[in-house]
Amino acid sequence: MTKLRQPNLQLADGHTMPQLGFGVYKLADQATMNTAIAAAYQAGYRLFDTAQAYQNEAELGTAFKQLALPRTELFITTKIAEVNQGYDNTLRSVELSLKRLQIEQLDLLLIHWPIHSQFFATWRALERLKAEKIVRSIGVSNYHQTHLDYLATKANEQPVVNQIENHPYLSQEPLLAYNRKQHIVSQAWSPLGRGAVLQDPTLIKIALKHQRSVAQIILRWHLQRGLAVIPKSQNPQRINENATIFDFKLDADDMTAIARLNRYQRTGDDPEVVYQIEHQYH
Repeated sequence: MTKLRQPNLQLADGHTMPQLGFGVYKLADQATMNTAIAAAYQAGYRLFDTAQAYQNEAELGTAFKQLALPRTELFITTKIAEVNQGYDNTLRSVELSLKRLQIEQLDLLLIHWPIHSQFFATWRALERLKAEKIVRSIGVSNYHQTHLDYLATKANEQPVVNQIENHPYLSQEPLLAYNRKQHIVSQAWSPLGRGAVLQDPTLIKIALKHQRSVAQIILRWHLQRGLAVIPKSQNPQRINENATIFDFKLDADDMTAIARLNRYQRTGDDPEVVYQIEHQYH
């Protein structure tokens, strides 16, 4: 079966980014990582999303090498952990991330969570890393509109990506609208709501109508709203299923029905709390 070519999204800095990515959160051992990455690459994923906090950058880098995947075809993202924030710490930690990933340049570097004490210093370090071409694009993760507005008061350039929790029970439409206005691509983590939404009757009904899985319906909903997505799975069959979302469309009724499911329900931390206490708490 030939894989449909998946779309790229235009970033404000002139680069592009695959709309569909593969999240490696919780892929811990080398064998599991290799199996998942091989399946993901075969299914057409080219964006791979890790983080310092996941403690699996080395396994991901080794998987790329052992599977002999061409670096030019990969889009690699990592994120600065709270403990590594600050100007000098960020520069040092990125050097270590590159060593673990066995690459010379990151495609995208994000600040994992906003924390108040290092808020501007960390971003300054990202701007320097981009200027030195150690990183191609820079962005943030888990930033509310208030954090983005605050960052804009001192930043020389704006983030091109904001990676946020987003799923049918937490659709965050006002933040998405703000991101669009600021030319920031919204990328959904936990796009399937960590499984919380998979048994929703409305989604099951839409899935039956299209003869698709509920996961495929949700991921398609994200795509049609212009979001990038990074679903994660260890199961090769599901990895493939999650990538088979470019050959059908949801109609206006489907989109409206899914929009009505929003209940402001987070599966992860509230960024405002992390900003104050300076660490994740779940």
